[in-house]
Amino acid sequence: MIAIEKRGKIDIISFMVDRINALITDDLRDEVTKVLQNGSSKVIINLKNVKYIDSSGFGCLLVLVKNARNNYCTLKFAETEPEVMEVMKTLFLDSVFDICTTLDECVRSMS
Repeated sequence: MIAIEKRGKIDIISFMVDRINALITDDLRDEVTKVLQNGSSKVIINLKNVKYIDSSGFGCLLVLVKNARNNYCTLKFAETEPEVMEVMKTLFLDSVFDICTTLDECVRSMS
């Protein structure tokens, strides 16, 4: 359900789905939490190609932000699709999530 790429000391997590909804949030949360608990101190969640996130999906992302803080990790989001970004702005989550426009920008900000 997720793919993990390493760039130096940064773990980049990409989702292999285009929708994050109630049907998959438990599995996604568990898989990403494993990465956060494995001592990764810098993690990027790449939201490229995720076209839809429902309320449970946003709840899952909020839990991941909390888990990252609890594990002393830096967690950022990259390449958020316009339709998802619009909902994030409506919900004021763009002030909660650390979001970068491009993956390269996100990686540079963590270096």
